[in-house]
Amino acid sequence: MSRLAIATDRAPAAIGPYSQAVRRGSLVFLSGQIPLDPATGVLVEGDISKQARRVFDNLKAVCEAAGGSLDDVVRIGIFLVDLGDFAAVNSVMADYFTAPYPARSTIEVAGLPRSAQVEVDAILAFD
Repeated sequence: MSRLAIATDRAPAAIGPYSQAVRRGSLVFLSGQIPLDPATGVLVEGDISKQARRVFDNLKAVCEAAGGSLDDVVRIGIFLVDLGDFAAVNSVMADYFTAPYPARSTIEVAGLPRSAQVEVDAILAFD
């Protein structure tokens, strides 16, 4: 079984040697998304809620390019520079997902690419 790279111009291009997502069989692994505007490649300015919204919009675009949607997400990983932003990111996430929610981890990190405050990766599963 081979890997199939997934790409869309509706999400930021990879800023390194990786794919926006890779499909293998019924699973799609989405690379971490930071709050980059896909049209400009520039980090979205604003509070954590605005940044998180851009991240989830980017993830949604990659899910759609893979032939799925956020409803197909079975796991996400959230990386925050400040764990104090946990509640605000939860609030934004609730606007994008419905129950049953995907499994999730949230980890505080020392830093993220381009000085982003949040990064999210995901796994989709198709029946």
